[in-house]
Amino acid sequence: MKKFLYSSILLLGVFGFTSCSETDSTTEEFGDWQNRNETYFSNIYQKAKADTVNYKIIRSWSLEKDMATSPENNIVVQVLKVGTGSGCPLYTDSVRVHYEGRLIPSATYTGGYVFDKTWSGEYNLATMHPTTMSVSGLIDGMVTALMKMHIGDRWKVYIPYQLGYGTTTSSSTSIPGYSTLIFDLTLSSYYRMDTTVPDDQAKPFTGWVDD
Repeated sequence: MKKFLYSSILLLGVFGFTSCSETDSTTEEFGDWQNRNETYFSNIYQKAKADTVNYKIIRSWSLEKDMATSPENNIVVQVLKVGTGSGCPLYTDSVRVHYEGRLIPSATYTGGYVFDKTWSGEYNLATMHPTTMSVSGLIDGMVTALMKMHIGDRWKVYIPYQLGYGTTTSSSTSIPGYSTLIFDLTLSSYYRMDTTVPDDQAKPFTGWVDD
């Protein structure tokens, strides 16, 4: 479950997290971090349940249907733009995406610390260049989102720590344990080689699909 998002995120040590355990009372930035993150995700989950027009609740791709009743077994998606693509990526596909990853608001970063981003400046598809990733190499929450996205979709994706990096601070990402992850995610295209696609998705093909 605790797969790294991708190679670019392996460089996140510049933020300099030192300790994010629940017993570290000296770090005000992340004090009571587990409770704050669980409360934050619970609130957005309840908001999504009440607003099914603008939000989606999606069960983790790796869990059985009867395990979806607990909020932490789901991601929450706010639909920012609806794409027009005909199919969705599979677990074995590669994808080209634009994304910005944030933590929940904290004392210093009231908008949530941006721990990784594939574009600079303002969001503008005309000037942005997507990054390429393998779906199977991502954290469960990101896999869950991508396997439901169509090309052109732009989603704000809320991932509970159980489907993200878990309870401990990763030495590679330096993202604190218990962190809810918030991604601004756009699917640009995906790649499938010699794969027969299910009938409810696209026709069989080989190569990058961007429409």
